[in-house]
Amino acid sequence: MNLALVFGQESNLPFYYRKLAGNIPDSKTISRFLEELDILGYSRVKLVMDRGFSTKENINRLFQSHVKFLMSTKMSLVYIREELDAIYDTFRSFEQYSDDHELYYRTVRTTWNYTQHRPYKGDTLEEPRRLYIHYYYNIDQAAEDEKEFDRLLIKLKQELESGNRDSEHQKLYEKYFMIKTTPVRGTKAQVREEVVAKIRRYYGFFALITNETMDAVTALELYRNKDVVEKAFGNVKERLNMRRTLVSSEQSLDGKLFVMFVALIYLSHIKKRMQVAGLLKEYTLPGLLDKLDVIECFEQPGRSLRVGEMVEKQEDLYHALGVKPPASL
Repeated sequence: MNLALVFGQESNLPFYYRKLAGNIPDSKTISRFLEELDILGYSRVKLVMDRGFSTKENINRLFQSHVKFLMSTKMSLVYIREELDAIYDTFRSFEQYSDDHELYYRTVRTTWNYTQHRPYKGDTLEEPRRLYIHYYYNIDQAAEDEKEFDRLLIKLKQELESGNRDSEHQKLYEKYFMIKTTPVRGTKAQVREEVVAKIRRYYGFFALITNETMDAVTALELYRNKDVVEKAFGNVKERLNMRRTLVSSEQSLDGKLFVMFVALIYLSHIKKRMQVAGLLKEYTLPGLLDKLDVIECFEQPGRSLRVGEMVEKQEDLYHALGVKPPASL
């Protein structure tokens, strides 16, 4: 089972969820999702999505629906690399460096070849649409990726020349090495320098595409806000114990998902309040809740609820979260 979650950009709160069959890829959910948002009254939305949605079909669908979007995309795509190659040699300019995010950035305006099949007219509409590509380069990530790649090449070369080949690495052997075997010298593996250089060329780069005019830093900050959704899935799996659904019927699953969704709203609101109050510098969400979990409540039939002792630090946390500290009722 997959779970679709949608959060508000400014509120950081979840407002939509839907369960999906586990065999449905992300890229197949866009059309249905846009229809449901329209029914809910959200016809004008801006979507921030990861690279799983960056298919030609989805991008055409988003253009057709006049939806503003920002999404990550694969650096291996031909048009992404071609546009980067045109500015590659001048990319690392100090004027295009963000000290806050510790990376270089550039924006390229290009054209998307939009296509739309129109059954009612019996033709296919083809026209150019404006598209922006925001490129980013992290020099530390590039060095780390290159180091990992060199370790892989060393391992593959040792496997080839020692005769201890791994059948799962066969395609990598063929891609990265020229192999020669002689009775005297045995097996020697020589790196395909052109192939390796092409792989290394794009290390440290990543790209975002959008049909909305904005600068590269703003686009990056908007995209990284999507992290709230990723962390929400962590809360769903761990804090709300949904890694295993442990239900015996579809009805029970629906009920459990609804309770989970309500609980996630509370957790997300607490996280937002922690961010506003600056508590994230001192606490994680589980750490803060653990601080408050130790407050005891005493309940006796026929009597009001009694709240146990609270230290000053716990009262300060309640105030910081905008909540009046509990008292005996």
